[in-house]
Amino acid sequence: MDLTARHPRTGELLSTVKFMVQTLAAAGELQRELTYDGLRAAEAKGSKGGRRPAVAAAKTETVRSSYLQGRSIAALARDHGVSRGAIRTAVAGLLPDHTAIEEQVPAPELPVTLDMPGKVADFLRTTELEPAERAALDQGATVRRGQGYTLRVSAVPAVHRGLLARCQPLDGVQGAPGVPAQRKARREYENRVSALILTGP
Repeated sequence: MDLTARHPRTGELLSTVKFMVQTLAAAGELQRELTYDGLRAAEAKGSKGGRRPAVAAAKTETVRSSYLQGRSIAALARDHGVSRGAIRTAVAGLLPDHTAIEEQVPAPELPVTLDMPGKVADFLRTTELEPAERAALDQGATVRRGQGYTLRVSAVPAVHRGLLARCQPLDGVQGAPGVPAQRKARREYENRVSALILTGP
């Protein structure tokens, strides 16, 4: 089904299209809720999730004691086969005041302009978005390309990543395979966002 099909007289999206889009959005929301429920259940059992520290908890006290006895961070990293950053994390409370360079505070993200395929933009306009995502979409500039169009969206990389995540249902959901043209459009946008991440600061 073409999710961009419109009524020939009124120009509005067909009711069947709206139904399909709402169904896909509901399936995506259900998937997110199930994921969050799983994370909350794991947290209730004492699992924090995320990456485990490079320096095991059993070795942390040894590392801290060695650091207090004068061993350098570089030497401790060699001894334990981990990075210097892992040692700094283990002895964070013992380190003197750091400068911004030492802490490697990331620079604020700057807006980047990417062309979003029209089929992706049409889907996202019917999806529940965060305020920053909705603002970026609403402020996008339409660029006509043959019979279709692209939306030139300026936003920080985090917003582009959020928009990409929200159009995941275009790849299809269980029991309802996606439309080839829409899958292709989503992959085009994914490639542009991925290139942005790879070439970013």
